Amino acid sequence: MSDAIKHECGIALIRLRKDYQYYINKYGTPLYGINKLYLMMEKQVNRGQDGAGVANIKIDVPAGHRYISRYRSVEQNAVADIFGKIYKKFRKGLKDHKDKAKDAKWIQENVAFSGEVFLGHLRYGTHGQNEIENCHPMLRQSNWRSRNLVVAGNFNMTNVEELFTKLISLGQHPKEKVDTVTVMEKIGHFLDEENQRQFDFHKHSYENPELSDVIEDNIDLQRVLQRSCRDFDGGYAMCGVTGHGSAFVARDPAGIRPAFWYADDEVVVVASEKQAIKTSFNCNYEDIQEVQPGHALIIDKRGNYSEKKFIEPLEKKSCSFERIYFSRASDPDIYAERKELGRLVIPQVLQEVNYDLKNTVFSYIPNTAETAFLGMIEGLEDYLAKERKKAIMGGGLAEETLEELLTFRPRVEKLISKDVKLRTFITNDADRNDMVSHVYDTTYEVIKKGVDNVVLIDDSIVRGTTLERSILKLLDKLGPKKIVIVSSAPQIRYPDCYGIDMSRMKDFVAFRATYELLQERHMEDILEDTLGRCISAFELGTAHTQNFVKAIYEPFTNEEISAKIADIVKPADLKADLAIVYQTVDSLNKACPYNLGDWYFTGNFPTPGGNKVVNKAFVNFMKGVEIRAY
Repeated sequence: MSDAIKHECGIALIRLRKDYQYYINKYGTPLYGINKLYLMMEKQVNRGQDGAGVANIKIDVPAGHRYISRYRSVEQNAVADIFGKIYKKFRKGLKDHKDKAKDAKWIQENVAFSGEVFLGHLRYGTHGQNEIENCHPMLRQSNWRSRNLVVAGNFNMTNVEELFTKLISLGQHPKEKVDTVTVMEKIGHFLDEENQRQFDFHKHSYENPELSDVIEDNIDLQRVLQRSCRDFDGGYAMCGVTGHGSAFVARDPAGIRPAFWYADDEVVVVASEKQAIKTSFNCNYEDIQEVQPGHALIIDKRGNYSEKKFIEPLEKKSCSFERIYFSRASDPDIYAERKELGRLVIPQVLQEVNYDLKNTVFSYIPNTAETAFLGMIEGLEDYLAKERKKAIMGGGLAEETLEELLTFRPRVEKLISKDVKLRTFITNDADRNDMVSHVYDTTYEVIKKGVDNVVLIDDSIVRGTTLERSILKLLDKLGPKKIVIVSSAPQIRYPDCYGIDMSRMKDFVAFRATYELLQERHMEDILEDTLGRCISAFELGTAHTQNFVKAIYEPFTNEEISAKIADIVKPADLKADLAIVYQTVDSLNKACPYNLGDWYFTGNFPTPGGNKVVNKAFVNFMKGVEIRAY
């Protein structure tokens, strides 16, 4: 979207189900797993460019040899940086041992990243510094293989304070109060307890070191997740790998964050997006499964896998932004949904241009909005087909009129393009704002000045700053009579606390518009009443039970708020008329029927923590506090 926001991270897990030698013999390389992981991560790099990490577990290597390898990077091209180092490891390790290049046992004992379990992560940091210590996978170490834990995930927890307090009550001393650490330590604690439970059960029947193998074979990861995740509140697709090679991918009970898996006789793989699996393993789309909400895909030490429930599922509320913007549109389902989003806004667009298609030019920005744009044009073609049929059925058309009717096509132009080479690195606000206005280029001399309307579709309009500072000014230079900006998503009114970097009320132009409307119409009492209800709920410990902020939007229609948004983002010297059109929530749900998570639009949060966050965000705004609400 033109207002860039940070969002969900990406995960990639590969479990080789056969002996390592099998892959060397069949594919002629010891790098089969690494190559596949690299491809899966590159195909999901859209999900995180703040950093990346890779971990690898070797199963059953002899004592005295490293069995866990990990690299993390916050370089600009973090994935390439990491895999460049891994490939260098292999070249260096085999440089003087070319005769061992196809000896699996030797490679596993002497070269890092030659194991059977691979875990990759792509990071979009929603908070914290962009430092390597904030990159996943996170590692919890022990001298017992089955107590080692590697964790990476796409998650945000709304109740970090409570989880932190819980860890202290268990006797731990967490080093940081962040969800990554609290989640890992919570799972790690119950993994330790499960190890102890298995030790106590089997110690009278086996002696070490055989006892350690028995414990590894009997670790119950479903039980570990049941005990560790029961008080998590948030959206998560969480991957974990133990030191002995078992693995899990757990999905939150509302299915907020995505997770997909595929398995055959050679591999079990998991990713945040279907397309990464499809491309990497050339499998059929219908063979790629979705990890069900409240379930975990669990892979044991032997490579056996099953999907098991670890927490009671809630009503499914998968993130709709995945379909609007975040995931790759090369997924056929997402491609179709985005086209439908463009098609469904046509009635509103036609009204705004007064049905004058002859003098209307259609375009889009950014490139990710192209699919919705194609749907919008198809919707126009459908409209025109109906109009042609109606006119022909009515009869009495002159030949010239009929010719014009049959040959008319919507006018489509590439009006705005982004100069990806231009970096807005200047830190001074005034100079930076001036630089932002030059990030985009304009196509001139395709608009009839003072006659044409311009319709520009965007994925979503969050803050409106890019519209105000650059896009509208560029379009106005073309001399249109009217500019219509179309959002394929509804108005974003509430913060997200499950992965997207949208946490402060003032960042949403829809909220600012509503706030101004309340002031203009002398309805400030609604603001004060809502503030009072929020504060009272926090004092009573009931802030999680209800989203009180919904009340501020109730006096206004969507159209009234959209009109005020147009006033806010309209530059003072704009000559053209301006209208902002947003997708309706009903149309969104119609286009994306299986991803009904729409809390940022409706305020209907799928977990109690979401209500608490939005109420806290509103209190922070009213008190002028500039911090995240979770």
